[in-house]
Amino acid sequence: MTPELRSERLSLSPYVATDEADFVALFQDEAVGRWFGDGVQSAAEDHALFGRILTLIYAEDRFPVWAVRYEGRYVGHAEVKPSPETWLDGTEIVYGLARDAWGDGLGTELARLLTSYGHETLGLAEVHATVDAGNAPSLSVLARLGYVEVREIPEEDGRVTLHLVSRRG
Repeated sequence: MTPELRSERLSLSPYVATDEADFVALFQDEAVGRWFGDGVQSAAEDHALFGRILTLIYAEDRFPVWAVRYEGRYVGHAEVKPSPETWLDGTEIVYGLARDAWGDGLGTELARLLTSYGHETLGLAEVHATVDAGNAPSLSVLARLGYVEVREIPEEDGRVTLHLVSRRG
């Protein structure tokens, strides 16, 4: 079951059906959605993804997925999950914030909360992150939290994914 998490300013809770429009809007925003998975997909694919979160991920208790709220309003998405990458045998954090939540330290607060959940609640010695090399804001956030680069993974489209890790202790 996806637990509720709180930090100083953020509240993370499982998605509910009424979050669908906000979820899709977040993933459809090119400035945000380009950093998730394979990038911005069609709105129909994002609606289907939201449906799978409710009917598959939560129903089968696969891994925690959260709606992120600041001052009661939806501002982002977060996950702590087994990596889907064949080259990464570990658990990774995934997060994204709406543009209007940028620049006030909420990304660092969110990544810190997810990392802490991985280390302290799940007892993981390592928490991983995979980040597009061009995503400077996320790389900066993770560096502030002590994540270190483990390797570069060249992608078929010419981009590079960076594998970073936070080690407990």
